[in-house]
Amino acid sequence: MSLILRLMFLFELLGCSAILSAADVPQIKLETFIKRSQGLERPLYLTHDGTRRLFVVEQPGRVRLFVDGDLRDKPYLDLTDRVFDQGECGLLSVAFHPDFAKNGYLYVNYTTRRPKLRSVISEFKVDPESEVVDPTSERIILTIDQPYSNHNGGLVLFGPDGMLYIGMGDGGAAGDPQNRAQDTKNLLGKMLRIDVDKRTPYGIPKDNPYPKDSRVAPEIWVIGLRNPWRFSFDRKTGFCYAGDVGQNALEEVDIIRKGGNYGWRIYEGTRPFKMIDRIPPVIPPIIEYDRSQGVSITGGIVYRGTAHPVLDGWYLYADYGSGRIWGLKYDGKEIQSQAELLRMKGQPSSFGEDDQGELYICDHGGAVYRIGMEK
Repeated sequence: MSLILRLMFLFELLGCSAILSAADVPQIKLETFIKRSQGLERPLYLTHDGTRRLFVVEQPGRVRLFVDGDLRDKPYLDLTDRVFDQGECGLLSVAFHPDFAKNGYLYVNYTTRRPKLRSVISEFKVDPESEVVDPTSERIILTIDQPYSNHNGGLVLFGPDGMLYIGMGDGGAAGDPQNRAQDTKNLLGKMLRIDVDKRTPYGIPKDNPYPKDSRVAPEIWVIGLRNPWRFSFDRKTGFCYAGDVGQNALEEVDIIRKGGNYGWRIYEGTRPFKMIDRIPPVIPPIIEYDRSQGVSITGGIVYRGTAHPVLDGWYLYADYGSGRIWGLKYDGKEIQSQAELLRMKGQPSSFGEDDQGELYICDHGGAVYRIGMEK
């Protein structure tokens, strides 16, 4: 049996084993957390700093602070003077250092056109209790040239190991014309992993898969991604889930494993896209969906909060185009449960999590919702 047939068989097997009765599907609802009328502009991400304070990233280049039930008018961080925010570009995420309460370091991923189009990973330093970051405290850690204005990836996220993970798209256009996702010298179409504590400007973790291989950029954690817009780590299992945006046919959820090749542009999901003579081993998605369901996956988060025990272990993800929100439970080998949970009005641009493990969803149109349960 060919590799692609084996992958398709695996997907069909998982799909068949994941059907739930209506009574077993979690009955979630969206509770308005920040109203559109409160003035958020194109929210793309929500996170916390280890406390009850929440931070919402606005695509034009601002991070907004939400504390004590109030969305502060003054931006926590304002980078609009350096961010290029057209199309898929902009300020795309923020991550707080695991020791933020002590060192005051936070990190962002944004696109700029100074002096040319590129992704910038930067560090800022602030008093951990302050409500405003000085934008002149920026220390640029890494820049990556962008050949086109789409498929920037965009998420910076600290893993449970304290390393900073960076999702990078394939550089844009259609079909990855320069095959950057499979080019091991190129940082595009990859997930990267660096040690920001090493400074000058960052270190390469010794346990990265290719720290001393001259054929591979040492920052690379995995290859073969098209546009891993959002990924997350399960607080309990440590599994890294990534939603990789498809080309013409399929959207996929991947479990990111050290040194893995996720197939793009050889495959789109489990379907051949641009076949080559010598196909390397690739890791198939744990689930995929076609254009009848949506057009652009928004990778999600595994619920590990305490307010809704019935949701424990469910990975929630969505589609930006259709507004569908799905959930699945994965045990490390196969999907145990999978179902569509809700269809929202709006464009789900990102999921977010607070310090208690409760989940939120950003609507690119200007609102933020908290995930709740029907009674």
